[in-house]
Amino acid sequence: MARCLRERIYFDIIRNMESTAAIPALAALAHETRLSAFRRLVAAGPEGMAAGEIAAELDVPSSTLSHHLAALDHAGLVSSARRQRHIIYTIRIENVRGLIAFLVDDCCRGAPELCGISSPTRETECG
Repeated sequence: MARCLRERIYFDIIRNMESTAAIPALAALAHETRLSAFRRLVAAGPEGMAAGEIAAELDVPSSTLSHHLAALDHAGLVSSARRQRHIIYTIRIENVRGLIAFLVDDCCRGAPELCGISSPTRETECG
């Protein structure tokens, strides 16, 4: 019971924070190149991808892609780290999960599991 209450309080805090963070995240994804880069990074998993690889796959100049990746980073959807001579981009899974939870929170009158969607920040055993 205490765990359930703690998770609900955590969810309410996350949901309130996400309502202000959701708009820049969705705006960042509302561009064809950024959405394609984001989807490539999701597919790449936790290893991420080098910026040069993403640019080659998308057939986008590196300088253009850099601008788009910076927008995704600023929105909190990706992060970057230098590995030798490469900059590796990965998705920020917790922020992406929070955005998904924000989007499906009110699905099926607040019970997304009824729609076949599980909210990553809500425990279904809480009643």
